[in-house]
Amino acid sequence: MKKIALLFGLFLALFSNAQTEKKSLLWKISGNGLAKESYLFGTIHIACDATLPKKVLDALDKTNQLCLELDMDDPNMQTEMMGKMMMKNGVTIESMMSEDDFKLVDDFFKKQSGFSLKMMNSIKPFALSAMLYPKMLDCPIQSFENELMKVAKEQNEETIGLETIGEQLAIFDAIPYQTQVNELIKSAKSDLSTDKKELKALLELYKSEDLEAMVQYSDSSENIMTSEFKEELLNNRNKNWIDRITKIAMEKPTFFGVGAAHLGGENGVIKLLRKKGYKVIAVY
Repeated sequence: MKKIALLFGLFLALFSNAQTEKKSLLWKISGNGLAKESYLFGTIHIACDATLPKKVLDALDKTNQLCLELDMDDPNMQTEMMGKMMMKNGVTIESMMSEDDFKLVDDFFKKQSGFSLKMMNSIKPFALSAMLYPKMLDCPIQSFENELMKVAKEQNEETIGLETIGEQLAIFDAIPYQTQVNELIKSAKSDLSTDKKELKALLELYKSEDLEAMVQYSDSSENIMTSEFKEELLNNRNKNWIDRITKIAMEKPTFFGVGAAHLGGENGVIKLLRKKGYKVIAVY
């Protein structure tokens, strides 16, 4: 189930506005009373190659702990996730589909995962979509979060989280279940062809660190959750994170690794930190 948490990020768009800063995913946080610098790194949650660049390794060496979106080392994470994965009020996926569409998606899931959709009828549809993302890459999946955690462990440093799994999964109660179901149907009807195309393009843009191109591409995404629910997926969470990030950074120099979606834009973490008086500059 931890893999599902790593896949949430694929529903997120990637943003940045400043022309001189658009080619970096790593940012240095300083000033406003910080005794030492912290760093902010934009991740993408699955990739074919999650090798950490030297500048990221250098930043990890300069900090004393790792902070991800979730505390992936939390032994209670899987139990909490299982308890929050079901839709509310007894809603089922089957109740939101026509008989023909349910059969189509059921056959599709059997083909892709070996499981019948009937076995997962009450699970939030986004989680089922997330389970399909490994099928969109023609390679073994790697995770930047896992690579960051390996380094933290080697350095005997703690890994913590910005939010709980309960807070993260609550996002998908705020987004209409029917919207999530519609995306499942679209994936099944295209046999993942559209999803594969979009993921491939995003991975290429991520490798180039071209955040301006990423936001333009994401805004035109055929996935409605990506293009039309930015408040729920990004902006509200960013605002909730700022006080947490500043408190953590005040206590000790920290390497923050979050989905690159959260970095840019007027309501992104970078500008929100600057509005709080912190100096946030790109590391090239």
